[in-house]
Amino acid sequence: MCQVRTQFTRELVALTNDLTLMCRLAHDAAERVTAALGDADLAATYEAFALDEQLQKMYSACEARTVVLLALQAPVARDLRHVVTAIQIAGELSRIGVLISHVANQVYQYHPEPVAPQPVMDTLTAMGRLAAHCTALAGESVATGRQSATPESGPPAMDQLHQQLHSALADPTHTHPTEAAIVIAMVGNNLERCIDHTTRIDRLIRFLDTGIPPTAQPSDAG
Repeated sequence: MCQVRTQFTRELVALTNDLTLMCRLAHDAAERVTAALGDADLAATYEAFALDEQLQKMYSACEARTVVLLALQAPVARDLRHVVTAIQIAGELSRIGVLISHVANQVYQYHPEPVAPQPVMDTLTAMGRLAAHCTALAGESVATGRQSATPESGPPAMDQLHQQLHSALADPTHTHPTEAAIVIAMVGNNLERCIDHTTRIDRLIRFLDTGIPPTAQPSDAG
């Protein structure tokens, strides 16, 4: 029994390490797509695609590992919570990667032209930097098993940037073709949704630590 427990503990440590690496990949992808946006940089775009591809492969590996743990170890109580939470976190990171790829695809489609004019681009790149920052905080939470120091700081800041983007698109002094406005709005929405997933990760870490389900946690849980 002791040997079985030791093996299970090793598997949990390996799973946490994989999730931490996934967080790093998601963070790097967010940074590269932000650089791609700001500079209409095709090389950075390809890097964002490649990082997402690695992220999706790791998600599949984490999913397979958790299935094996559930089937062979039949964990209960906190151990079960750890395994179930891990696959949920992996799913959130996978979705961040998909969102980043959507943004990278718009940069690719518009190259060599930028996705948006400079004033609007400043807002989009600020959204990208915030997404990268919050993904880094999520990585710290996953690695330590504790919520980040400011778990709810991301959404309000992103809401403000979203309002700036909306105001810029609605400004009658700056006319944007309908198709271009839709693309800009989609890029902003994808970056904004990255923050939603990092917030979900932080709440899952709290669930792992306390057993309080994410849906039962107050909005200012910390």
